[in-house]
Amino acid sequence: MQRLPGEPPGSLPTQTSAVGEKGLKRGALGLVSSVAIGLASTAPAYSLAATLGFIVLAVGLQSPVIVILGFVPMFFIAYAYKAMNAVDPDCGTTFSWSARAFGPRTGWMGGWGIIIADIIVMANLAQIAGQYGFQLVGADGVAESRWWTMFAGVIWIAVMTFICYVGIEISAFLQKWLLSIELVLLAILSITALVKVYGDNPHAESLHVSASWFNPFEIDSASALTQGVLLAVFIYWGWDTAVSVNEETADRERTPGRAAVISTVMLLGIYLLVTTSAQAFAGIGEKGIGLANPDNSGDVLGSFGDDVFGTEGFGGFLSKLLVLMVLTSAAASTQTTILPTARTSFSMATHKALPAVFARVHPRFLTPTWSTVAMGLASIAFYAGLTAISGNVLEDSIASVGLGIAFYYGLTGFACVWYFRKVLTRSAANFWLKGVLPLLGALMLLYFFCYAAFSVYADPEYGTTVIDLPWLGDTGGVSVIGIGALVIGAILMLIQRAVQGSWFRNPDVPVSDASKYPTQ
Repeated sequence: MQRLPGEPPGSLPTQTSAVGEKGLKRGALGLVSSVAIGLASTAPAYSLAATLGFIVLAVGLQSPVIVILGFVPMFFIAYAYKAMNAVDPDCGTTFSWSARAFGPRTGWMGGWGIIIADIIVMANLAQIAGQYGFQLVGADGVAESRWWTMFAGVIWIAVMTFICYVGIEISAFLQKWLLSIELVLLAILSITALVKVYGDNPHAESLHVSASWFNPFEIDSASALTQGVLLAVFIYWGWDTAVSVNEETADRERTPGRAAVISTVMLLGIYLLVTTSAQAFAGIGEKGIGLANPDNSGDVLGSFGDDVFGTEGFGGFLSKLLVLMVLTSAAASTQTTILPTARTSFSMATHKALPAVFARVHPRFLTPTWSTVAMGLASIAFYAGLTAISGNVLEDSIASVGLGIAFYYGLTGFACVWYFRKVLTRSAANFWLKGVLPLLGALMLLYFFCYAAFSVYADPEYGTTVIDLPWLGDTGGVSVIGIGALVIGAILMLIQRAVQGSWFRNPDVPVSDASKYPTQ
């Protein structure tokens, strides 16, 4: 742990919460809180409810193995985060690390990748929170209204922005409780489903678990495999929030990285259990509660929750609690999506890569002020704007978030390998954990990014919108929105360089490598 400004060189580091070098509250989070934030950021219940049906549509019975394959690049990149955080525990994460490895322009784009991915996904989180809020109180008709759902979603964003504004400790406390309820109910749902599958009166759609479900070679095509893994990558996305709050974490060089790795492993167990049990109970049919039923694709948990728990007595209570769980999962993820984006823009501003206003810290709460508020306002504007334009455009913009995820996660992996390139042969741990694994993770994500952007998502038949581009003709809206968001970032970078170019001309995070530090 680093010393506070003004402490003499011989003094012991301060162990209590105090003001860090950027003005944030130091030492506010421990390992448990960091893991809770990492897990809650992925919103396990919401992610499964909104994504599992589409995974089944892509790969059928091989959904469980897709969950495993999606874990692999996430686990490898988690080690990249762990290694880079140990040498540079900056809350800008990919922004700072990419700049350290490749230079200020690459660093700026890495930061933009985090910001744009988070703003886009906030629209979907808000929409889910709004819909489930109305369903919870029995207002199903209102839940189908695009405008009422948008209104409720905007309120959710505003409330969660306020919670992030008033303190990281309050945010972490809320996350622990919401996550505990979520994981317990997911476990109850999964176990109850499996008990009924192997009971005397299984549901007509039920299937016994088979080893073939875990065989990747039974997937029909490379296209199906890629689509499935991209969807799986989305459900794992978010664990890096545990690292983005590193400057507010005790033992900030070690704890955030450990939390990232622990979070990804725990997510694998959660997702495998729920995916396998859900598929066993509901089957993959296109009718009824089948996971491949298009009517259920947006909410597979809610579609068979009543069948698992029943609708009377305690079972009815659990069914209602399941709706509440998905609601709180989306709400929790809304909160933990604000955290990393606010800290990324805050870090960029402190390094003079964004206007100085984003570097302000609240004197009492010790949280980023304008960075947090701006994230909430940008999310509201994006959500409300696209809702007003078209529900189809909103849907495709949300689908495009996978490109942003693959971009900045992959960039982090490449930055790790390049930064440690001269010390990889010093030990087996360096070679594997700072070299081979991050490189493999980055290459996987690069492949998925290119294949999705220029093949799957670019197909006019994919998604719900088609855009006629000069020289290219009709192109899938998902690809255009995803690539376009990154192009907008490059344009904003040029504007920032022209208006306030000190970061680009003389960055305070110079390009370097780990060979300068003999302990690496």
